[in-house]
Amino acid sequence: MSVIDIASEPRLVGAKPPPAKASPLLGGKDPETPFPGIPVGAYEQGVFVQRSILGTWIFVSDPEGVKRVLLDHVANYPKTPMERRFFQAAFGDGLLSRDGEGWRAHRRTMAPAFAPPSITAYGPVMSDAALAFADRWAGLAEGTEIDVAREMSDLTLEIIGLTMFSAGGAVSARSVETALARATDSLTFNPLYLVPGAAGLMFRRLDRKIRTIFAELDAAIAGMIAEREAQGEAAPKDLLARLIAARDSETGAKMTPAEVRDEVITIFVAGHETTAAAMAWVWYLLSQHPAVEARLHAELDQVLGGRAPTVADLPKLTYARMVLDEAMRLYPPAPGTSARLALADDEICGVKIPKGANVVVAPWILHRHRTLWDRPERFDPERFAPGVERPRFAYLPFSGGPRVCIGAQFAVAEALLILAATAQRFRLELKPGHRVEIHHRITMRPAGGLPMILRRRQAAAS
Repeated sequence: MSVIDIASEPRLVGAKPPPAKASPLLGGKDPETPFPGIPVGAYEQGVFVQRSILGTWIFVSDPEGVKRVLLDHVANYPKTPMERRFFQAAFGDGLLSRDGEGWRAHRRTMAPAFAPPSITAYGPVMSDAALAFADRWAGLAEGTEIDVAREMSDLTLEIIGLTMFSAGGAVSARSVETALARATDSLTFNPLYLVPGAAGLMFRRLDRKIRTIFAELDAAIAGMIAEREAQGEAAPKDLLARLIAARDSETGAKMTPAEVRDEVITIFVAGHETTAAAMAWVWYLLSQHPAVEARLHAELDQVLGGRAPTVADLPKLTYARMVLDEAMRLYPPAPGTSARLALADDEICGVKIPKGANVVVAPWILHRHRTLWDRPERFDPERFAPGVERPRFAYLPFSGGPRVCIGAQFAVAEALLILAATAQRFRLELKPGHRVEIHHRITMRPAGGLPMILRRRQAAAS
């Protein structure tokens, strides 16, 4: 049974009903949703067809249809050339932009660096960083106003920096973040990208701009890679070293320094931004649902007793995981995933898919679909209680099929350790009068930050 009092439920950002009719464009700006142009039919039909001046867009939300696109018939639905081109321009030729055998080779090569034993090895770094972060909060005065979106970004940046580069080195996590932010801001869609004669010029201009942004950082990463290779077995056992040493399990091939660089940038995008976004939304939701917050605190007190969390504690933090999962359902860090291009005619759940159609599986739509979730705009962690069943492809915070996020276990462990280390000692209240809005640019975060008031709580004695 849910612990939420329905009568007193707050109206959460993103609960605005979608428009009844289709917008001519898929973009637009609306502080309530990252996809203001998608009509209500997409949230009610398993396969919804929308035609616009940008072509035919088919939104697939039926779990069996999603499974066909992402798993069973995945070869027919690669990422669109334009999307791959945008990712290549901004982040290089890493897992986000690769397809086909090149993607499979990199996935095989990188898999051991994100396997459970590796996550366990990163655990102490995550836990120590979260504990030090909580200690810093402890030094702030009661009632201090903080931007929790910025705070979570700083913490996840520190964690990815430590796990990627260890301590010190020529590359700082902050320099990567700065370059990525400037590169991401450059990814503004222009209709000229759709014009064959102009698209090449537009992308060449974008390439030059991105190369300039990353020039200094790329030189530093190249130097660090050369240093690690020279150190051999004496190199720190961090993620960078694992990528440099990794070999394809089938061919034995290693990644080139340029390929390692591209995957470093890709991991920063996927491993830093997404976890920071997820944690910001967790704090927002807890501030609006005191009964959920109280139950989370009770679990943390019982399991941890005031001590620092470790990876070994994570299986016991059942309700914390429910809270995180429900937060990522309502506010998926990557709400749009990607558009896929139908290479050949197909049929999904009885709907004919013409060759060349844009096929979209969007977590924002999937996670709020009327046929899959009861009152989907409502925050209720009980949806993810042990034993509650749902279709496998109804919930995709990390995508699905062979392209499921390689760092999913890393991100979940990191988020739970952060939540456990901080929530057992503090509460956060949304700043009175602040209107939370949504900003979507690859990841989805609170627009303009998330100002909250820091409150101490008395955790159980260890």
